[in-house]
Parts: sequence; structure tokens; C-alpha cells
Amino acid sequence: MKQMGNMLLTRQPFAEIVMGNTALVRAMIETGTQVVTSYPGSPTPEIATAIAAIPIAERPFYFEFSTNEKVATEVAYGAAVNGHLSTVFFKSVGLNVAADTFVQLSLMNILGGMVVILGDDPGANSSQNEQDNRHYAQLSYTAVFEPADPGEAYLYYKAAAKLAREHQTAVIVRLTTHVCHAKSKVRFDAWQPQPQDNTPRFDSANGPYIPIAADVFPMKRNALVRLEEIRQYAATSPLNRRSARGNPRGILTTGLTALSTEAVLETLEQPPDLLKLALSYPLARPTVVDFLRTHEEVFVLEELDNLMELEVKALAYDTDLKTRIIGKLDD
Repeated sequence: MKQMGNMLLTRQPFAEIVMGNTALVRAMIETGTQVVTSYPGSPTPEIATAIAAIPIAERPFYFEFSTNEKVATEVAYGAAVNGHLSTVFFKSVGLNVAADTFVQLSLMNILGGMVVILGDDPGANSSQNEQDNRHYAQLSYTAVFEPADPGEAYLYYKAAAKLAREHQTAVIVRLTTHVCHAKSKVRFDAWQPQPQDNTPRFDSANGPYIPIAADVFPMKRNALVRLEEIRQYAATSPLNRRSARGNPRGILTTGLTALSTEAVLETLEQPPDLLKLALSYPLARPTVVDFLRTHEEVFVLEELDNLMELEVKALAYDTDLKTRIIGKLDD
């Protein structure tokens, strides 16, 4: 029987059947994540289980279960603002506890980059509600990657870490219960351990870091500029997937819903075209406009709330497109 810790520290490329939560840990290792924090709650605790399988002496990053989600977020932020890539993870409603800190992150210049892993829970399998944390993303101007399976969880974390570093910000990787707990064969890249670099890099000149009074407005302006830069990435990301069959009807979706959709499309003689976005927020407007323009009818398919539907309909109106858009609000 393979020992999980040894598997996660394998240096050469390999493939293994793993849970989505386990794939994330390998992605943390490969990206050089240096600090990982959490407060436990389903569907994300197996991330900590995988981390615990690595002996502390061999673990390439610092990990802690914090007092609560707010503290976990602040510890990870402290590391990232000091120049070290960090990650915090917790379940959907955990973001409510962390919100006071979380909603300020996009205002800051986070030198090392920070990845926030959320385990949303459609169906409330282990939660008191079906909270859709994309609302928090829009509220806080924070980009959201939505993987559909363990392989994408691994790839999307790596992309999110790179984006967070490049733009010195926080980026969300939003998984849902069945992505966290799904198992599939994932191909991992090579990894070589690097000496732990604890050099402090915080510099108040990169601030301001206290969002009060007059400082709020230039900080918000910077957050909006950064979000538009990430929107450009979202439009050109190689992680987007589009099928072009020449059907006048199309489906726009993201995350796990894409897998269910593709399974159904395989049974149809003339399946509609499909556009699967890697980021649900910010919306890749040029990519979506192009898809709408080339189809007479587009169905926006998303779990939980109709956030993309509303934005796509507004976008179609603003660009004077006549495409019929169908979503949760339509019969």
C-alpha cells in the first residue's frame, strides 16, 4: 500500500488516483507554497489529512490549524504580505467567520500572493445552508477559479498561485463537495525541494496597509485595476474549454456542472456547443461575447445562485446582442 506522504513528496513526474483535496496538497508543494493555515470543516478536512501524512521534518511548508477561520486568514495574509506564497482553506460558511479580514484582501498589495481554498456545499451535505461564496468574491473584487475534478483542482491551484504572485493579490479556488471528494487519476509534474526561505520582505512602502479614511479610495482603485487585469487573463486562459460543433445553440458553464453537462451531451446526436470557463469571476467578457455572437440561443448553467446568468444577460444587453439567453429565471 502506498504511503500518502511519500507519494506527495515524489520528485519525478507521476500519475496517481487521488481525491481533489489530496491533489491540492501536491499543487501546494510544486508551487512552493510556504505557509498553509485552516480551520477544519467538511468538505475540506482531507486537505489537512494529506498534509498530516507528510512528516513535519520533511514538510516543505508550515501548516497550522488556527483558532478560527479569521485567525487562519490573518496568519496566511501575514505570511503573504511578507513575501511568502500562502494558502488558507476552510468550508463554505467558514468564510462568514473570516469575512471581516477577507473582504479587505484585494485592497492590499500582497507581495507573496495568497490562495483561498473554499469548499462550498451545494445540497448542504455537511453544512447549515447552501451558501454560494461567489457573492463574497464579487463583494471583495476577488478572482475565482472553479475546477471540475481532481485534475483541474491541481492545475487550477497552480494557475491561481501564479496569478496571485504576479498580481500580488488573493485568488480563490472554489471547490464544491463532489470536487473535494471525487477521485480520479491525476498526472503530476516533477518537484525539487528548495531551502525554506524565511527572509522577511514586508515593506510599508508597498502600502498603505490600513484601509481607513482617505487611503480607502486609491486602494479600491488599485483593486479594480487589478481585477480588470485578471479579467484579461480570464479571457485568454488556456484552461478555458470550448467545443465548436456548429450548433446554433450553446451552453455556458463552469466547474462541476460542466462534467454533468458533458455526460448528457454525449447521448445526443446533435449536441449544442459548450463553453466551459476556468474562472467564474471576473467574467471573461470578450470570450463570452464571442460565444454569444455565434449562437442564437445560449443556456447559462451554474450551481446554486444565478450570478453568471445575470452578468451574461447584462453583457448581452450592453453589447446589443440578440442571442436568447436561458437561465434559472426562465421557464
